[in-house]
Amino acid sequence: MIIKSIAVGPIQANCFIIGCETTLAGAVIDPGDDADRILAEVKNANLRIERIINTHGHFDHVGANRQLKAATGAELMIHPLDAPMLEQLDRMAGAFGLKAENSPAPDRLLEDGETIAVGDLQLDVIHTPGHTPGGISLHVDGSVFVGDTLFQGSIGRTDFPGGDFNTLIASIQKRLFALADTTTVYTGHGPETTIGTEKKYNPFARMA
Repeated sequence: MIIKSIAVGPIQANCFIIGCETTLAGAVIDPGDDADRILAEVKNANLRIERIINTHGHFDHVGANRQLKAATGAELMIHPLDAPMLEQLDRMAGAFGLKAENSPAPDRLLEDGETIAVGDLQLDVIHTPGHTPGGISLHVDGSVFVGDTLFQGSIGRTDFPGGDFNTLIASIQKRLFALADTTTVYTGHGPETTIGTEKKYNPFARMA
């Protein structure tokens, strides 16, 4: 599996470009900003982007949806509980003194347990609410892309509208920690980690 990570936008959210090495089909996970940089990385990897997948609806993770979709024609996907946020990105960003372009409507609404095909890759959708009601994680080939659910040594914020601390902890403990300890965790901000490391050392994720 091809994986490229780019920290984009003023909040430095992680955008991931993944691809199937056999077919060169690709997906962009969380294109938050800097569409030109993302597209340049796609071109360098010689990938054909077929999917744009949003782990959640916050503007710093979806702000380049419109530009990416216009450039690639890819299918745009998000969980239905976060889909309404895509129409409010300008207002959400404005609250932080920033700008964002509202997203096109999603082409596909994702539910827990679904599988997304990207070439020969199969991405399993895991509903992991708490940071947002419709937050999802994507599990594929020993890796999991978790958005803002879990960070190295920390967890996502729950003080935004729709956030809930107990729900987030349950998502981490019951859904993410059910994955193998060796699973690489690609987070929405900051460095990658592993499930085993976070089970052992993350002080928040151990809270009941």
